[in-house]
Amino acid sequence: MSSTTYKLNHTDSFGNGDAKSLAENGFNHLTSLAQSEKAVQELLLQQTPMQATDDHLIEFSEALRTVAKALRGAAEGKALAQAEAAEWKRRYELERSKNVELQHKELSNGVCANESNSQRIEHLAKSPRLYAQENSSNGMERICSHEVLQDGGFNSFTNKLKRKASFKLSWGCKGMANDQHKKEIVSFERGNISTAERSSKQISLTWESDPQTVLIITKPNSTSVRVLSVDMVRWLRTQKGLNIYVEPRVKEELLSESSSFNFVQTWEDDKEISLLHTKVDLLITLGGDGTVLWAASMFKGPVPPIVPFSMGSLGFMTPFHSEQYRDCLEAVLKGPISITLRHRLQCHIIRDKATNEYETEETMLVLNEVTIDRGISSYLTNLECYCDNSFVTCVQGDGLILSTTSGSTAYSLAAGGSMVHPQVPGILFTPICPHSLSFRPLILPEHVTVRVQVPFNSRSSAWVSFDGKDRKQLEAGDALVCSMAPWPVSTACQVESTNDFLRSIHDGLHWNLRKTQSADGPRDT
Repeated sequence: MSSTTYKLNHTDSFGNGDAKSLAENGFNHLTSLAQSEKAVQELLLQQTPMQATDDHLIEFSEALRTVAKALRGAAEGKALAQAEAAEWKRRYELERSKNVELQHKELSNGVCANESNSQRIEHLAKSPRLYAQENSSNGMERICSHEVLQDGGFNSFTNKLKRKASFKLSWGCKGMANDQHKKEIVSFERGNISTAERSSKQISLTWESDPQTVLIITKPNSTSVRVLSVDMVRWLRTQKGLNIYVEPRVKEELLSESSSFNFVQTWEDDKEISLLHTKVDLLITLGGDGTVLWAASMFKGPVPPIVPFSMGSLGFMTPFHSEQYRDCLEAVLKGPISITLRHRLQCHIIRDKATNEYETEETMLVLNEVTIDRGISSYLTNLECYCDNSFVTCVQGDGLILSTTSGSTAYSLAAGGSMVHPQVPGILFTPICPHSLSFRPLILPEHVTVRVQVPFNSRSSAWVSFDGKDRKQLEAGDALVCSMAPWPVSTACQVESTNDFLRSIHDGLHWNLRKTQSADGPRDT
């Protein structure tokens, strides 16, 4: 008991700033002990009554070794922390340089009308992400959109900088209206680990200024979608006075219906698409889940809130019905509305011929899953998988699926993966037809980075696709790196997130549907 108390006291002394002097004295003493080891042994042989003192010396030396080991661990932890800080600094500088370059391009095209606007943009470029919290009387934690996204937009006729409609997100505590949501869920007090009370974490979106611009994305080659889009665009313009953006294809369809749709705006190239998030307040999709995936893929960064209307086959992400679109949009535009934050994966390929790990191809964002398969090859895929540089396994089979929780009801489900609530942050690791009886799917935490590499001894190459498109080949030595993207996709809920999820798996998959057992028959007595 006395030995344990001694170690705890020295562990506590690290926090008091005495660790360095203790370590120096301890190491010097250890050195002197090692140099005089022979003399100590002779002393032990000559003086038997000193046995108790020798035992204390041995115990003391063991304690000093423990301290030295603890100090080495602290030094290694400090080195890891410094490396992580350097990586975050590199990411910050990269994001900042991208924002500055983007704003300079806007300035060169005449985005800013005067010097004050240019100064404001430069200030925003130096602060890529700003998060704000404010306390409210109803126990909510808030993040404001105008402090996360860079407001702005260009009007070629007035040369004025438009301000996007701002909104705030609230995390509410179910059943506890006056309790502030706790950010720290784990506490350590008096040697006891405890967790704070969990909240429902149902996210609510409230507009702080009225939305002004809406983007409508439609499923192609559908007569019913085309009829609805004509009626919806006319209603949003005449009744709500909103600015409408549509795809170039949809604008041609609208103008073929009537020349009165000349107020509809569109884009001409990828550069204008990359600036849509600075102009659009709300995104409306008319179609199925595929239309939502297509709409999300247009935004390589922040995504406006999406209102998805179900006009497809399955609707895991489309809870709204087109028949009541006016009532739905009235409620959404008025607010507040419940939303589901759907996490995305950011993926990039590092080729074997790359000179360093930063020489990568374009980053791809996926909302459902990224799939690595054997393509047309008759050989099994051979994929080495790592999680934060720790070896996971070697996949031998038809391939591997790295899925978001939103994609857990898609390809991953068909391959044997679990269905997961879309607001659960995580990465699903699901094999495709593995040649093994013990290869079970995994769910990894959101903060990890997964690397899948084709080894040099692989018999064939592999193929990777992102949400079912942009298919690319992976040769021996190539690696795919995936992590959680910082830009989720927010979709409006008809009721709330959990209710919509359960209804979708009941209606779409007929989950656990069977006849109820008859009440007739033998019973327990």
